[in-house]
Amino acid sequence: MSQRKAPSDAGRATIRDVAERAGVSVASVSRVLSGNYPVSDDLRRRVMKVVRDLDYVTNAHARSLAGGGTPTVAILINNITGAAFAHVAKGVEGAATLRGWLSLVGTTGDDPERELALVNLMRQQGVAAVVLLGGAYDYDEYQLRMARFARSLDAAGSHLVLVGRPPLEGAVPATTVDYDNESGAYAMASHLLSAGHRDILVLPGHAELTTAQGRLRGARRAFEAYGVPFEPGMVRHGQYDYEHGYEAVESALREKLHFTAVLAGTDVVAAGAMQALRSAGLRVPEDVSIVGYDDIPLASQLAPQLTTVHVPYEEMGRVALRAVADRREGGAGRRKGADGEHLVLGTHVVVRQSVRPPRRHG
Repeated sequence: MSQRKAPSDAGRATIRDVAERAGVSVASVSRVLSGNYPVSDDLRRRVMKVVRDLDYVTNAHARSLAGGGTPTVAILINNITGAAFAHVAKGVEGAATLRGWLSLVGTTGDDPERELALVNLMRQQGVAAVVLLGGAYDYDEYQLRMARFARSLDAAGSHLVLVGRPPLEGAVPATTVDYDNESGAYAMASHLLSAGHRDILVLPGHAELTTAQGRLRGARRAFEAYGVPFEPGMVRHGQYDYEHGYEAVESALREKLHFTAVLAGTDVVAAGAMQALRSAGLRVPEDVSIVGYDDIPLASQLAPQLTTVHVPYEEMGRVALRAVADRREGGAGRRKGADGEHLVLGTHVVVRQSVRPPRRHG
């Protein structure tokens, strides 16, 4: 009985591998993949199943990864207008330009399926690296699929870089460039607590986002350190946008929830919260204090200027690109198969004008 030889994990499956496994001709596989010729549904299903099983990639740029052509880095970002990670993208692009590399930018729209699809597409395009910006989604299937893409990129001579999110579990060839997210939230919550605030409305972000989970953990740790009970009812989850900040505060006021401070998950959320307070006739910080996270330029442009956590976003982008370049320049032995490294940058509180001790009544 003859045995079919599976493609090596160290190399790419070829169109001949697909044809052999599917039991069809190379021409038939080509017709299915091109989409330019009529084929039966049964043939398409058989071929595409094998394509998935063998992790076959149709890649016109594969030769550039072997040493020719201009390296390209793909930057995948949730929202291109989001100020925080736009600064990371700026850092990546600036460092890439200094090396003569090209940069591509794609947006995920806060959709994990689109993010995974874009990583796969960039893999097919033969980019030198895929840089993912922002928090990850905390569920097993997402993590498993992303780990598979990381290995596929590595096998093709490319590399996955995660920026502003935790590393993938296990021995995965991906570099993580992170910042001390939880400690930043701990320091920010501690700043409010040390000013005397006990009733704090917390807007950490989307509940399934690792960034929000870390910021919520940091806030809870600060409450524990100060011996202050943490009330889950004071937490409002939502997107990292102006609308969520506004609506969360407006809803809390409508419910007559008592709070003397707002701990916002981002500066943009803080801006929305600030406007909701103003619309209700409340002053910042005289009636309610408010703090943010990120320290984007908006923080110092608000009135009053926003106390926030500084995250070195642009430097994270530069570090991410340098990590990719170092791997490529380190030779094939270092590029492929090695476990990823985890680089962590520090954060700190920037004190401005949006916090004061709570008003005492009676």
